[in-house]
Amino acid sequence: MEQLATLEDLPKEYVSTLTQSNLVPLWPSLRNVLPPNQPIPQTQATAWHFKDIKPLLLQAGELTPIEKAERRVLVLANPGHGLENMKATSSIYLGMQLLLPNEWAPSHRHTPNAVRLIVEGTGAYTTVEGQKCTMEHGDLILTPSGLWHEHGHDGDEPVIWLDVLDLPLVYYMEASFVEGGDVQEVKGTDRGHRYAKGIVPTVHFVRENSGYPLLRYSWKDAKQVLDALAADAAHQGPAQISYVNPETGEDCQKIIGYSAIRLAPKEVVQLERRSAAQVFHVIEGQMHIDINANTYELSRSDTACAPCFAQIDLINNGDEPAYIFVADEAPLQKKLGLYSTRARI
Repeated sequence: MEQLATLEDLPKEYVSTLTQSNLVPLWPSLRNVLPPNQPIPQTQATAWHFKDIKPLLLQAGELTPIEKAERRVLVLANPGHGLENMKATSSIYLGMQLLLPNEWAPSHRHTPNAVRLIVEGTGAYTTVEGQKCTMEHGDLILTPSGLWHEHGHDGDEPVIWLDVLDLPLVYYMEASFVEGGDVQEVKGTDRGHRYAKGIVPTVHFVRENSGYPLLRYSWKDAKQVLDALAADAAHQGPAQISYVNPETGEDCQKIIGYSAIRLAPKEVVQLERRSAAQVFHVIEGQMHIDINANTYELSRSDTACAPCFAQIDLINNGDEPAYIFVADEAPLQKKLGLYSTRARI
């Protein structure tokens, strides 16, 4: 493509007149908003190590009581977007949240969709629309858009989890807001038993009216399926599962997709190049992740992100399996007709 004229090629008086009329010439910026062949992402390959985050998060617990914080979170910010913008990717927000024993994070609801991946500790829970979801390591808990939720802690040790939200997208659309609420009445515990391994009660079973029939995805169950896939000689490709709505088979949330991968000892998984940016969080084990020309060594509870169309290799050089949680923008892009893949270079 030919080089287009720049803003400097235009007379200053002409540019000044355009500015006074709230007008902007497109052609000097055309290649920025419509780059040739593929996007130019602001998202940078980045890693955040839990050993660095945890002491600062615990210090935040000493410095700021929950009553003054509402949600005590350290945001995992991508420098490519500017730290002040609090983005991991253009559509994904990540935060490490701390809840101390006997604390209660008050009930609220907001327009962004959120999930919680439990990183460390026991004894805490999230209540979503009256459903009390216990928090255990590796569990995925949904708090979808518009649903009341609160966090409580009956245990005796700090609990930390990873928040994943579509906040950057909702904020960009000027649709982001929160409402405060009262303490919820607990109407039951999480409904995971109703959908365990595709089995439902024969008597009195009815489909949920909600678009979110399952709010807590147990890591114990997910890990068991991953191990079974890895042991199945007939299974082709990496051992990977997706978190879906058990009544529809669709993604468990509308904007961000969630999955988990098992890496066997010495296994290397080469991911296809995708138009969706991705986040990787180590639930168990350790691995190396190569993102384009960048290599990161990740251990349990570490997190990394990769931009769109990145060439990504997941490498387990250890003697034990590694289990990786993945969040990506594919559901949103597919709904908009933007999703695509590319051959590896």
